[in-house]
Amino acid sequence: MPTSSAFDPLAARRTAAGPDLDVFVWGTVFLDMIFAGLPASPSPGTEVWAEGLASCPGGIANLAVATRRLGLRTSLAAAFSDDDYGDFCWRTLEEQEGIDLSRSRRFADWHSPVTVSMSVDRDRSMVSHGHPSPVPASELIGTPPRSRAVMVDLAEDEAFGATSTWVDRARADGALVFADVGWDPKERWSPEVLDRLERCDVFMPNAVEAMAYTGTRTTVEALYALADRVPVAIVTDGPNGAVGIDQRTGEEARVPSLRVEEVDPTGAGDVFGAALLVGTLAEWPLEQRMTFSTLCAGLALQQYGGSLAAPGWGDLADWWTALAADTTDDAYHRSLRRRYAFLDDIVPRVPTMACRRATATIARRADVHDLD
Repeated sequence: MPTSSAFDPLAARRTAAGPDLDVFVWGTVFLDMIFAGLPASPSPGTEVWAEGLASCPGGIANLAVATRRLGLRTSLAAAFSDDDYGDFCWRTLEEQEGIDLSRSRRFADWHSPVTVSMSVDRDRSMVSHGHPSPVPASELIGTPPRSRAVMVDLAEDEAFGATSTWVDRARADGALVFADVGWDPKERWSPEVLDRLERCDVFMPNAVEAMAYTGTRTTVEALYALADRVPVAIVTDGPNGAVGIDQRTGEEARVPSLRVEEVDPTGAGDVFGAALLVGTLAEWPLEQRMTFSTLCAGLALQQYGGSLAAPGWGDLADWWTALAADTTDDAYHRSLRRRYAFLDDIVPRVPTMACRRATATIARRADVHDLD
């Protein structure tokens, strides 16, 4: 990321003694093929045409790209194949997005995981294929690099084993542990998963998962149950926004979602988490952190394709500038201006050529440029 066009949201908090990295993540990188704008899910024996198609690194890459686009120094540990898909994903993440891959490795005779995502009526269905990483996380990562934060899946056994893991070592070295959790395909919703929250600092599940794991009936009930277990708990609820409690500061907040014409929900949750990490590391108030996160997720919903849709500071500056110039004076727009007024102190410092979201699909090597 060229210094002439980069925006660093943590510039005021950096010191010579601080870590070189802001966030470290581990997981599986998929080659994502995203079909959006489908009129309906395909029925057996039929063919359906999609309005949009995007191809990009997915899986844990969605999160890594989202944090990097928002100016965080990001490192990713993952296994990559030496096939063409793996080469495309590696090149895109390292050269185009500027993500550190020093803890990642390429493997021969192991093909890239692939996901096909179909977006229909504001929801998505996915078909994935892949094999386990040739080496476990402990071997791939070794001693984790010093960072301000790590982001992990609470249900991932390699991150939260019975003995000390790389996550515990990172936390002992000063990193905040941000965790989310995915859908339990067996729908067991084991309470043992929540026991791992004692090893975390921030937990940010969606409402369905939060209620299932806590055995509660409402988003707010789930939030209170989680807030007894972890310093910061935030529950996202799609178009209903998000609710959160920061036990460290005593703050409690409820924020609405952004009104948008949703195109593709792929990766929006990762964008929310990345934005929340930015606000937390920048030490913003809870409501600002959550409001900023709903904005970033809302902008991602308006574009096709997982990591491609993750907004950069250039996109955020464009949005705020357009809102400030909009003369619409209804209650909703007045509310937006009030809620996002804190951006008035940030946007003037964002360079005109700051990072914006990507648009390419699978390109020739010569077509890949630094988008920053």
